[in-house]
Amino acid sequence: MSVATMPRELRLGPLRVETPVVLAPMAGITNAAYRRLCAEQGAGLYVCEMITSRGLVEGDATTKSMLVFDELETVRSVQLYGTDPVYIGKAAEILCAEYGVAHIDLNFGCPVPKVTRKGGGGALPWKRGLLGEILEHAVAAATPYGVPVTMKTRKGIDEDHLTYLDAGRIAQEAGCAAIALHGRTVEQAYSGEADWDAIGELASSVDIPVLGNGDIWEAADAQRMVEQTGAAGVVVGRGCLGRPWLFRDLAAAFAGEQAAVLPTLGEVAAMMRRHAELLAEHMGEERGCKEFRKHVSWYLKGFPAGGDLRRSLALVDTLQTLDRLLAELDPTAPFPVSELGAPRGRQGSPRKRVVLPEGWLDDTDGTGCPVREEASETSGG
Repeated sequence: MSVATMPRELRLGPLRVETPVVLAPMAGITNAAYRRLCAEQGAGLYVCEMITSRGLVEGDATTKSMLVFDELETVRSVQLYGTDPVYIGKAAEILCAEYGVAHIDLNFGCPVPKVTRKGGGGALPWKRGLLGEILEHAVAAATPYGVPVTMKTRKGIDEDHLTYLDAGRIAQEAGCAAIALHGRTVEQAYSGEADWDAIGELASSVDIPVLGNGDIWEAADAQRMVEQTGAAGVVVGRGCLGRPWLFRDLAAAFAGEQAAVLPTLGEVAAMMRRHAELLAEHMGEERGCKEFRKHVSWYLKGFPAGGDLRRSLALVDTLQTLDRLLAELDPTAPFPVSELGAPRGRQGSPRKRVVLPEGWLDDTDGTGCPVREEASETSGG
């Protein structure tokens, strides 16, 4: 696939995304401030942190507090988690009718044990009947509002229990606008390498757009993934941690343009300041600064900055203090090229075993997970 034939946009039903790039939901990361920061860098679809369908339907205050959007966020995108088709349908209708969302994504990719032990996340597609019911309820609720529904999943529970091809077929039959595939199993979690061949196999087996996810650390990775798999676009998660300008580079790559030069430490410091400023605007200065702390190590990864300064930045409590500390960084320090293409965020080891409801693997066509779902502090998978 040449640059001239690279996808220049992404179509999700009636929704047109100028650049075929989606920000993966990440708990505690992809809040309104971070989505605004990334959107300032380049076009794409920026998805809200994952919320639980039951929490939304029952009016849980924490769940509702996560549904905050920036004033310039004209395309509102939300990822839902759940195991009950009725609750998923009701939640989808609430998002469309009360929150004006333009896109709903359903999470069937989360590998966290407290989710899979209830049959949710990456475990759920094993139950093909339940998966179909959930998707049908969500699509039926969102269609009258003209809102496209997509799903995200993984290859399967493990290499002996793969689900992605069945999931793609079911998603297409249910009326989903697209399916995103993380090229790892639940057992792998975030370890090892993503299987891009599986993404290509899924893309060739369905007629709806397939989005590839996994090991996109640079814009060049996104180009290679699309060329190798035939994916209609990419989903970016850990690769943008401490690097929101990645979306600038991705927009340039898909437009066939030369990416901007790598930022100096001074330019990174300016991005850090902007990030903290946006968090303060949305949450108040005290809470915003506390939220910013977790991002410091990602922003400074590989840059020359003393341990004391890093520790002080990771304890910042006011914007004034942040300004003083950032001024101590060497603004001329070049970007550490050794970090290019390197994994970011959590990696860890494969699961020794995937925690599932008792007897979960005995029946692939069952419908239902009797365990009440709970709010989950997880990523989108």
